[in-house]
Amino acid sequence: MKKVAIVHDWLVNYGGAERVVEELLKIYPDADIFTLVYDEKKMGKIFPKEKVHTSFMQKWPRATKLYTKFLSFMPKAFESFDLSNYKLVICSSSCCAKGVITPPLVPHVAYIHTPMRYAWDKYFEYKSRSGRLTQFFMDKWMPKIRLWDFVSSQRVDTLIANSNYISRRIKKYWNRDSIVIYPPVNTDRLTPNYKPHEDFFVVFSRFVPYKRIDLAIQACGNLKKKLVVIGSGSQEKSLKKLAASYRDVDITFTGRISDKEVMDYLQRCRAMIFCAEEDFGIIPVEAQCCGRPVIAFGKGGALETVINGKTGTFFSHATVDSVERAINRFEELEKSGAFDTDFISQHAKTFSAERFSRQIKEAIDNTIMKLDEETSKK
Repeated sequence: MKKVAIVHDWLVNYGGAERVVEELLKIYPDADIFTLVYDEKKMGKIFPKEKVHTSFMQKWPRATKLYTKFLSFMPKAFESFDLSNYKLVICSSSCCAKGVITPPLVPHVAYIHTPMRYAWDKYFEYKSRSGRLTQFFMDKWMPKIRLWDFVSSQRVDTLIANSNYISRRIKKYWNRDSIVIYPPVNTDRLTPNYKPHEDFFVVFSRFVPYKRIDLAIQACGNLKKKLVVIGSGSQEKSLKKLAASYRDVDITFTGRISDKEVMDYLQRCRAMIFCAEEDFGIIPVEAQCCGRPVIAFGKGGALETVINGKTGTFFSHATVDSVERAINRFEELEKSGAFDTDFISQHAKTFSAERFSRQIKEAIDNTIMKLDEETSKK
């Protein structure tokens, strides 16, 4: 019997969720990986082909590009994986991965990045941004998806949430308790440079609507604050057009740059501006690793990673005016000496990969012990 199976939604791009899988592989290097679809060109160096088992959807035309369109087939795809020869199953799930079927005596632990947003609290938001055909299928299929999502959540022995914010969502939609283990942040590679900061703010993000980069651009434009925007994405053209409307303000777009270049900007900036409502949000932690404070939207995971008045400050509403007031408040705190580089950096290091590994091992060991005790009583 094989030892460990790691199940992940899909392996097509590297992000925070894939970093979790990478850390799980360090704990269980001999584990097999099961996933919906796999892009070997993008992910092969991190997740070798010989370790990866894909679903029947891998054979579909352009599956690694169009997989999100096939939500109604995903429950069947994950339930089709035969995991009966494994002693332990660990899922990394923000969609359907946690829905695999395991034998009764096989411990099943699921690390939940979030319950499906498009099925639950963000359903109407996603629907409003979709075309008529997509809206039709959302109305048709989503009630069944919600039912399956709830039922499949009941099959998991231990649910782990990536933040208290997500733990609350798990309780709301699945009526399950969960333990909270923050995801791993590569804190070792990010350090302060201890030089005086320079007079600019930073935004570092994918250019997609929910990141709300437009708020940072407009707030800095109105206040005439220098801003460096790092990243790329579908909104790049519209964001550059917005920035160009502030002709007398220095708003620079770097495009995609290396990790070393990103760290250099984070080390030198006055602060990072973070406007998204994230489940956890690794980027604000990375900025704090570099000793720099964060001006963050006061919802979601940022409330758990930023200490108000010590490692950053918050704005309450996703509006330009609210961001402007937060920048002004930040400047007052900055003048008073509220932000200590060492304190900010040390706080960020509490979210390290080593801490994640230790807590995950403990949660899995407790799950196995509990299942063994229940079995011995029967």
